[in-house]
Amino acid sequence: MSRLLVLEARGELRTEHARLVASGAGVSLRTVWRWLAVAREEGRTGVRERERFTITPEVHARLARWCGNAAAVHRELLAEAYAVSGSEGDAARRVAGVPSLATLHRAVRRELNPGQRAALSGGERARRRSDVHLRRPQTWRNACWEGDHKHVPVEVDLDGELVFPWVTWFIDCATNAITGAAVTPHQPSRDAILAALRIALSRDGDGPYGPIGGLPTLVRIDRGQDFLSRTVTSALATFAVPVYPVEAYQPHLKGTVENLNRCAQRMLFASLPRYTHQPTDTPRPRDRSKDTTRPLAFTAFVEILLDWVAWWNTEHTSQALDGQTPLAAWQGDPTPVQEADPALLWAFTLEGDGRVRALTTSGVRWRNRYYVGDWMTGLAGAGLRVRVRHVPHHDHEIEVFDAVTDAYLGPAYLADAATPEQRAALRRTRDAEKRRLTRALTAASRRRRERYAAVTRAEEPKRLGSLTEVEAGLELAAGDRGDLAELALPDLIPPAAPPSHWRTPPSLAARTRPRPLPPPAPDDGEPAGAGEPAAGREADTLTGEGDQGPGGDVR
Repeated sequence: MSRLLVLEARGELRTEHARLVASGAGVSLRTVWRWLAVAREEGRTGVRERERFTITPEVHARLARWCGNAAAVHRELLAEAYAVSGSEGDAARRVAGVPSLATLHRAVRRELNPGQRAALSGGERARRRSDVHLRRPQTWRNACWEGDHKHVPVEVDLDGELVFPWVTWFIDCATNAITGAAVTPHQPSRDAILAALRIALSRDGDGPYGPIGGLPTLVRIDRGQDFLSRTVTSALATFAVPVYPVEAYQPHLKGTVENLNRCAQRMLFASLPRYTHQPTDTPRPRDRSKDTTRPLAFTAFVEILLDWVAWWNTEHTSQALDGQTPLAAWQGDPTPVQEADPALLWAFTLEGDGRVRALTTSGVRWRNRYYVGDWMTGLAGAGLRVRVRHVPHHDHEIEVFDAVTDAYLGPAYLADAATPEQRAALRRTRDAEKRRLTRALTAASRRRRERYAAVTRAEEPKRLGSLTEVEAGLELAAGDRGDLAELALPDLIPPAAPPSHWRTPPSLAARTRPRPLPPPAPDDGEPAGAGEPAAGREADTLTGEGDQGPGGDVR
């Protein structure tokens, strides 16, 4: 219509122009002339807007306060309208301009998209599920790596204890090739990151990663404290590799490694025994304590994981790589690979405190403990100054360097390390102490827990579990007896010996006292109580009392 209005203003409008517009819009010529008249009189060229209810900022604020509950907002608007008008009914609602509930629902669906509606009830996390994310442009191999930790929902056996392992790995964004991985039986820290990076930077053709590796141009990580630690950043800075931390709570910014985590859980972890996310046939979660499936050993789990990594790199094909495997895509990329310096890579996972120490006849003192090595023979006592470097959290072994030339001297081990039996006994003692503390805290919490009766009106609830005076006295007496029982010494009075006709082990017979002999049967010419004094004296002798004189002294 705007074109016809311009032609009409210049005096150039002809019937042919209107007929062309009618044929293009699929309407009659009379309709076009009517549209032109409406545009000339009312100044609009589109459909007349109907008056309808819209979501104002005030209504949106009410929806946010009620977490997206449109019915609650409607009740609130009605209550305010009735309070102002002083009467109830549709008339008061129409005077106050309150829409019907159906109208409010239509306005919410029309003016708020699914993401905005989800944000009202679930917040920012729910809104992001409706977002659209861009794809990064295709790059070359080693242009960017991404690293992350993955908690494995599989229980594995480590020295008789069930643990959940963690995997720390790095992946090349261009070829989806896993460059390095490290597994820990507990939540990882910077030592696991450095171990995975050391394998990723080296190119070992015989390992599960094949020729994949080298120095990346960029490493993209999240904002975890272990990834952002000074140890990790300084280690990568040695090779002039920058570390780029993505924004917090933005997993899509490192989508390649997040996709690897999802694939590993669906393709590997879900098939392992004692997988904790298995679907159940009941609404209640499965009780893992009743699971009789034999768990994998930690070493067996690591072997299975490394085999899967090798399969991912060499056999798994991806549609994003045009049906190629990550290894084939890596080898087909002509981009040159920059090798890491072996001398720097050897000490990649080590960190030091910068202090200079002396090599003595007892070894090298570090953290109030001495470390020794075979290479120290003949060097102790000569005033050699050394520096100590170590793998984070690995205090059983250190690496010793010359303080002047920074030359590597050799490894050193803890001089007086505990045996495996001692470590196992110490772990059992700590576990027993932990269980005892847990029982004590549970008992204290049970005593503090009080229950109240349900109420149907706005009144103070009544306390349940009332005790009578007799019940309280009995419970306190039982508690006192329990305290005395804990203070008792069970070996103060040895138990009596079993009868002679029993087959008693020698170890038990040595810890018992002899049983007193029964009194002899009285003869016909002897009074019935003639044999009692002898038995009484023997009993007094056994109890240690003996015969006493007038003053109480033992005779």
